[in-house]
Amino acid sequence: MKLILSYIRRHIGMFATALFFLSLETLADLMQPTFMSYIVDDGVKGRDIGRILMYGAIMLGIAALGALGAVMRNIYASRTSQQISREMRSDIYRKVQTLSFENIDRLQPSSIITRITNDVTQIQNFINGSMRIMMKAPITCLGAILLIILQTPKQIPMMIFILCISFLLIAANMALGYPRFGKLQRKLDRLNEVSREFLSSIRVVKAFCAQEQEGEKFQAAAEDFAGAGVSAMRVSAVFSPLINLTVNAGIVVLLWLSGSQDSGQIGRLMASVNYMTQVLFSLGMVSNILNTAVRATASAGRVGEILTEEPAQKNAASPKDFSGEGAVSFHDVSFSYAGTPEPALEHVTFTANPGETIGIIGPTGSGKSTLVNLVPRFYDVSEGTLLIDGIDVTQLDPDKLRAQIAVVPQKALLFSGTIAENLRWGKENASLEELQRAAEMACADSFVRSFPDGYETSLGQGGVNLSGGQKQRLSLARALLKNPRILILDDCTSALDATTEAAVLNMLRSQCAQMTVLLISQRISTVMRTDRILCMEDGHVMGFGTHRELLESCPVYQAVYASQIGGVQHE
Repeated sequence: MKLILSYIRRHIGMFATALFFLSLETLADLMQPTFMSYIVDDGVKGRDIGRILMYGAIMLGIAALGALGAVMRNIYASRTSQQISREMRSDIYRKVQTLSFENIDRLQPSSIITRITNDVTQIQNFINGSMRIMMKAPITCLGAILLIILQTPKQIPMMIFILCISFLLIAANMALGYPRFGKLQRKLDRLNEVSREFLSSIRVVKAFCAQEQEGEKFQAAAEDFAGAGVSAMRVSAVFSPLINLTVNAGIVVLLWLSGSQDSGQIGRLMASVNYMTQVLFSLGMVSNILNTAVRATASAGRVGEILTEEPAQKNAASPKDFSGEGAVSFHDVSFSYAGTPEPALEHVTFTANPGETIGIIGPTGSGKSTLVNLVPRFYDVSEGTLLIDGIDVTQLDPDKLRAQIAVVPQKALLFSGTIAENLRWGKENASLEELQRAAEMACADSFVRSFPDGYETSLGQGGVNLSGGQKQRLSLARALLKNPRILILDDCTSALDATTEAAVLNMLRSQCAQMTVLLISQRISTVMRTDRILCMEDGHVMGFGTHRELLESCPVYQAVYASQIGGVQHE
């Protein structure tokens, strides 16, 4: 709840304005039964038409004032809650950008999405409801109780008894509801995770006719979510009627006790019954809004978990300057992903000199991608030291470091927008000529020009209207446009045919002689043309040297060569 209050304080002026109009509305509601009692006891009883008209006119004016208060209260409540939810989502988004991959892996992307959307919506509804209902309910309840005591003083013991029972029921409702709503949100995380996984891999699901299996997985997640929802709602379904029963019983007792009162005070009795109805309505609102508060508190805890998350990576207090030469040195580096018992890398040592191209090869799961992810500090090493230009990478400013590094992943990531907009991620103010030059280096210019709109061709989400090879070449062009000192190519030519791949690599060798290139590939024909080759297996370096040296000394490299080329040849 502290988190919610901290955001409310940012808009305390609008919040207070909403509460002022809400108080005006509530006061108007409370005054109506009293003036109705005057009409009955003073006007109807004495057949005084003047009094009836006078009190009726006052009631009409009070109703108009209350309506004005309700309208203004709704306007300010909606505006305040919307602004708070916008700020909260923006704060979460900015916070997530500061977190490392280790934090993201632990929090899980599907859960983060749920917190940005559903959890913030729960908080927004609570803040909106607190200005529209929650503050009105206790004011109405207390005011109605006070007026009942003034109208019928003998009912004080009965009112105390009703309130004690009602508050005990409300407290029990909150105590039982809070853990259930927290569980409900976690089940929603799982449902979103299953949905996201299915939608992102729908082609594979259809290709393997696995709709039934995926449907069963989704059905199980949906049933778990529904079950958690039923469990959470069952609490309010039990306690809300009990609260209504308690107050209605009080109304019956009030009417029964009224038999001993002066029959000439029927107006006061009517007012008391009306106020008891308002107490019932207020307690019902309190119960409902507390259910919302319980859910909002659970959601606020989940949002606060992100906002208070400490980045796994600690930056140096006084970062050192990055010379930009591009030397990369691993010294006895080991790395383990959080929550996994086995290390992904063990005792890796090698050096890539400035301007050198290092080929990295090895079977699937050998740690190739993990190794290159350490260079731009997507993760920090668990043991050992990673040096960039002789400086420990943890002592460099991450933004300045990554400004000198370009990464081309195996799975090309493009965004909705034009081709030009995607390429300008590499250089924001790049001219058309610069875009064309980068595309030419990646062998992408020819197919881009074949489109009617050329570089202004619109791409769907993820570049769905391009082939895999076209997306990889555009990703490479985007990286080259950045003109980095260190270029990481993570099997980014896997979707290209051999001829196109050779053309791309030849272009890179001729145009990027000053870049340090870390080139991951499964093809021996690709890495054998690099300056030196790092051969990996199960997170270990099995060999490091030229193609000829590894053919003579590295059994793992010899096996890869034999499987792809057809036999070990010493060149």
